[in-house]
Amino acid sequence: MDTGIALGFLTVIFFFNPYSGLHSQTTIGHPTKPGSEIKRDVSTKKHKILLVPLEPKMYMSEIDHKLNGETHWSQQKIKAVFRDGIDDQLYQHLKPHFNVLSLLDDTLKYKKDILKIYQYLSYKYQPVPDQKNYQAPKNEKEKSGINKGQIMVETRSDARFMNAKITNPSLVPELFAKYKTDVFLFINQLNLSAGMASASDPTKAPERTLTLHYTAYTVDAKEINSGIAECHFPVDVNNPTKINAVYVAKLAEEICKRLQKALIPAH
Repeated sequence: MDTGIALGFLTVIFFFNPYSGLHSQTTIGHPTKPGSEIKRDVSTKKHKILLVPLEPKMYMSEIDHKLNGETHWSQQKIKAVFRDGIDDQLYQHLKPHFNVLSLLDDTLKYKKDILKIYQYLSYKYQPVPDQKNYQAPKNEKEKSGINKGQIMVETRSDARFMNAKITNPSLVPELFAKYKTDVFLFINQLNLSAGMASASDPTKAPERTLTLHYTAYTVDAKEINSGIAECHFPVDVNNPTKINAVYVAKLAEEICKRLQKALIPAH
C-alpha cells in the first residue's frame, strides 16, 4: 500500500507552533493492571497504537483558579498533570486490547518526534460525529457573500469538536517505519468548563463539564474514529490528580470502546 498517496487527501495547511516544553524530561511508567491479561482481546492485538499527547496550547480551562486554590500548583503544573494523566489513562485502558506506545514514556527520547508531529498538525472545528453510526466528518465549504453591501458569513449552531489534520503526507509513513504503529490516536483539546446552575432546577447542585477532543487515524490515512468524550464532575472536586483518576478515566474507557468497535470487523 502506498501510504504517501493514501495520505494525500488530507487537507494541507502548514501550521507551526513549537512545543512549549513543560518538562525537560518526563518518564511515565505504564504498568499493566492486575488481571488485565485475562481480558486481552486477541483480535485487536495485531494493532499497535501510537498515543500523541495533548499539545499544551490546546488545554482550555475555566477553573484553574479553583484548582490552584486547593493544590497551590502553578498553571503550568496543572496543565502538565492533566496532559500526563490523559496519556496514562488512555494507556491503561487501551493496553489490555492493543499494543500501545506512548510518546510521554520518555519525553527526552521522543521529544524530536513530538515536536515534528505538532509542527505538521492543523486543527479545525467540525461537526461532532454520531458514534452510533460513525462517519468521519467531511470538509465543509464556508458560505459567505455580500447582501445589500454587507458581508455575510454563515453561522453554525450544531455541536462541534476540534479535529486534527495531518499536513505532511510523509509524517505517518515515517512514524510507521520507526515505531511499527498502524493506528495513531491524537489528543486534540481538553476543555474544563465551570459549573452552572440548572435553569429548570435551581436547587440542583451545579456540575462542571470535562470534554476531551480526539482523532484516530490508521496508517493508510483513514479517520476511523473522532469526536468528543465528555462527562460531568462536581464543583467541589479541585484536585487534577483525582479528576484524572476518576473522570478522565471514564473518558479513556469510552474512547477505548470506540476504537475497539472501529478496529474489530463486524461479524
